[in-house]
Amino acid sequence: MRSRLAAACVLLSAALVQPVLPAQAAVRHVPADADAAMRAFVATFWDPAKKYFYTNSDRRIHEHAHGPENGLYTDFWWEAQLWELVMDAYERTRSAEYRRMIDDVYAGFVAAYPEWENDFNDDLGWWALAGARAYEITRDARYLNRSRELFDRIWAFHDSTYGGGIWWRRSVRDQKNVATNAPAALTATKLYAATGEASYLERARGLFAWIKANLQENGHVYDHLEGSGTLVKWDFSYNFGTYISAAAALHKATGAASYLADARAAADWVTTYLTNGGTVMQEGVNDGGGFKARLIRGLNTLVKEHGQRRYLPFLQRNATQAWQHRRRPDNLVGPDWSAPAPSTYLQSLTAAAAVSTLQIVQPDGNAGLQPENGVYEAENAVPVGIGGESSQPGHSGRGYLAGWNSSGQTLTFHVNVASAGAHKLTFRYAAGAGDATRRVLVNGAQVAAGQPFPSTGGWGTWSTAVLDGVTLARGYNMIRLEMGSNFLNLDRLDLSGPVSCASQGC
Repeated sequence: MRSRLAAACVLLSAALVQPVLPAQAAVRHVPADADAAMRAFVATFWDPAKKYFYTNSDRRIHEHAHGPENGLYTDFWWEAQLWELVMDAYERTRSAEYRRMIDDVYAGFVAAYPEWENDFNDDLGWWALAGARAYEITRDARYLNRSRELFDRIWAFHDSTYGGGIWWRRSVRDQKNVATNAPAALTATKLYAATGEASYLERARGLFAWIKANLQENGHVYDHLEGSGTLVKWDFSYNFGTYISAAAALHKATGAASYLADARAAADWVTTYLTNGGTVMQEGVNDGGGFKARLIRGLNTLVKEHGQRRYLPFLQRNATQAWQHRRRPDNLVGPDWSAPAPSTYLQSLTAAAAVSTLQIVQPDGNAGLQPENGVYEAENAVPVGIGGESSQPGHSGRGYLAGWNSSGQTLTFHVNVASAGAHKLTFRYAAGAGDATRRVLVNGAQVAAGQPFPSTGGWGTWSTAVLDGVTLARGYNMIRLEMGSNFLNLDRLDLSGPVSCASQGC
């Protein structure tokens, strides 16, 4: 998973200082949406002759060119995720077409990678996990055998460094991360269920215990250990998703209540802190474009298999939010579920995240406008050239954006509101270097040439700046801040308007 490291530069970790937001009432989408989404995805990305998915919607080579034919087709771990998407569609519909595609995707991948060679244990691990799931669905022994063989190859890189865990790479032992170890724990649990061999359950429990002890704290799942044991606290939604899935699987296998508590703690953290107004935050494109799918899968497992229906409204409104923002002739969804999909080509892994969500999340009858909760953390918005921090006390969310003092640095909030009309924008900030200003644009039009942010007297002292009477359209709007004068740390945008979100049943 090559672009995972680059994606981390915009993601923060921070102490828990903001209370959990109240659950939002359920919203609605319909089964026909799931059908349309899957048909659109297959029509755009599937090559039935090659039995393989294209990397990009225009079927041309662009960035992330790591797969067969110089990147025309998806790479190793992407194709595993798309294989699971096909399984999602089959389990929902029991369609003969999707049942054939399960076998076809596997055959196409074997033709492209007959030796199954890959330097990344997490990449091998995604296929081990998908293979175990394919066996559950089809009872085809070749999928179980492949899963076992790949798991054994991965397990060979388990040792006592850092107290346990599996190394990320096979050629260089440079880190142990959640992306390798949580899917491996989940796979081992599935293999135990398939074979009854106690060694798989023992390994699953050991891997999960190691992750819990080393890579999470009170439900906050970090990324990896490196060097002499340095903990790198990047926040990725797929780390939460695979941790939740592994914990849920172990609860199912053992009956131990502690595993369900572990899953719920992570689910509560991620649904509070990795959102944009209640919508799962965007994590860019390339590998990051598909991370949300693993989170949704883990949360949905809690709902469907473990009775944790408290997460169902979150899942349902995100499914509808994503689908409502496709706004393209090809019906594909982009990387940011709070914003309309871009008109340029889309990557298959990015587009698949919303399609999987629509396949697996229980529909509740209708589709429509999805206003958000009005709380937009700056660190979860879309910055250009602005870094993140969490060192100053008193911030909300995971942190804040800092070092904002140069021309060209911008911050964009994608927001969705219940009603058109005048709204109040309240920015929470610190201006420790004196008075600052920022230009504010809404939907491309300037609404403030120099919005003042008066000095707060220190970087640990927080205040608010209010811009009132800003006209927003019903539904989607883009709020952008551009450089004006002086340094500024921005913590959060609170949005309020003429009609409350609660009154709209959102």
